Amino acid sequence: MKDILENQAEEITKKNAKKGSCCGSSGTGSKQIFTLSGKTEHVIKTTSGEITPANRRDHLMARLGVKREQHRVEPGLYTMGNPTKESPIFVSANYTLSFDALRSALRDVDCYILVLDTKGINVWCAAGKGTFGTNELVYRIETVGLKDVVDHRTLIVPQLGATGVNAREVRDRSGFKVEFGPVRAADLPEYLKTHRATNEMRRVQFTLSDRIVLIPVEIKTFLKPILIASVILALVGSYTAAAAAIAAAISGLILFPILLPWIPTTDFSTKGFIIGGLAALPFALNSFYGMTDEAMWLRYGWALTYMLVMSQISAFLALNFTGSTTFASVTGVKKEIFTYMPKIAWISGIGVILIIIFSSMKIFGGI
Repeated sequence: MKDILENQAEEITKKNAKKGSCCGSSGTGSKQIFTLSGKTEHVIKTTSGEITPANRRDHLMARLGVKREQHRVEPGLYTMGNPTKESPIFVSANYTLSFDALRSALRDVDCYILVLDTKGINVWCAAGKGTFGTNELVYRIETVGLKDVVDHRTLIVPQLGATGVNAREVRDRSGFKVEFGPVRAADLPEYLKTHRATNEMRRVQFTLSDRIVLIPVEIKTFLKPILIASVILALVGSYTAAAAAIAAAISGLILFPILLPWIPTTDFSTKGFIIGGLAALPFALNSFYGMTDEAMWLRYGWALTYMLVMSQISAFLALNFTGSTTFASVTGVKKEIFTYMPKIAWISGIGVILIIIFSSMKIFGGI
């Protein structure tokens, strides 16, 4: 019986190898294996450490926010190289950038990769949302028949997934021990030598390049409303206000992530307020000293309007980076949202009302 099953599995593997990839974005294929009892059939997909031009295009589209919900890998169990029943098992999200970073780092390692269904979200964010979590991990272990694939009972889970995975509960429910690996996939080959992470492997970094890659997707998200607001302001004759709207967006979407570590205060909203206020200062000074034909109270009014609106736009845009950085925790983000969002709404609302009033006065000759 064993020989028959092994021959059958080998034949199916050959057939699937001819079919090619089942997920072109990650260079994967699939094969089937059987338990020795012959009663259970499981599908194991195959992948490699090669990052193709198609993968790189997918990464670029993901960074630009194009088709954000479609950068996914099929959940399940994957093989890398020629793993045996003693080969290590790594756990990943089904976000293409997460999966591709892992498999490229393991290109020379014979192993298995267990991909969880995180709805196309990266490990860290999915752990915070609960999709990279205990229930999904236990479910996936059972679904792929992992106990039939390997003899050991150890899973290597990314450190950034620790907030969503209860190691003790996973062991009690599945029999598999969770071993939290290093922060970066690139450190895994070194980590495998001792299965101990150094302090450097545990340290979460957020470098300038890490922050810059976040900018394009944020720009795409807010580009349309910012352009619409600028065009409306320009059509009513307030060209300076139109330029101010663009400047506020630049300060919140570009300057903020670049200067993040050096802006004082800890809350993102107040950081955004500071950098937005600095961006608004030239416009406020121009209104006060440049509008010499206007009444003093109107000059003060326009200067105040720029400071109110631009600083709040920047603060709101800065707040959107909390879910992408290592500077904030899940509880901290929730607290900051409930603390500052009402204030941002009220202050910016007052500023918008002033814009409407002052612009109407200009259009209708002081009415």
